[in-house]
Amino acid sequence: MMKLSEFIERISAIAWRMICKIFHREATESGSEGFFQFVKFGIVGLSNTIISYLIYTFGLLGIRRIVSFRYDYLAAQVLAFVISVFWSYIWNSKMVFSLEKGEKRPFWKSLAKTYVSYSFTGLFLSAVLLWLWVNVFSVSEFLAPLINLVITVPANFLINKYWTFKK
Repeated sequence: MMKLSEFIERISAIAWRMICKIFHREATESGSEGFFQFVKFGIVGLSNTIISYLIYTFGLLGIRRIVSFRYDYLAAQVLAFVISVFWSYIWNSKMVFSLEKGEKRPFWKSLAKTYVSYSFTGLFLSAVLLWLWVNVFSVSEFLAPLINLVITVPANFLINKYWTFKK
């Protein structure tokens, strides 16, 4: 029976060849490996989004049960951000940007870089783009965050690949 990771790798390779065919490019092995890495990054990101939302929701309910204050939703958001970025760091370092045997990565330094990169793409860049889509291009406030993903996910992948988890 095929492992899930092997199945995802095969599907990624097929998708990569199709993308290359559409854009009339050569489907190289290194390109396929990079695309598979991006797909794994997306899977970790999806799990990160789910974890973040669950922590936010339960955090908000918990905070409201213990204390009631005006900015409880912001406290829940900070809690969700801190925990979900740590979750992302752990899984990205294991699944996406794993080390070769004998290589080492300074834990605290790369963890700090992860928080910086997610702060830039998830907070700053997303807010600027959101304002741009809504106020300049009159895009719906509900659609704009989804459009942001087209820019922030690849940006975050590149920052993580070439800075946070750089070998």
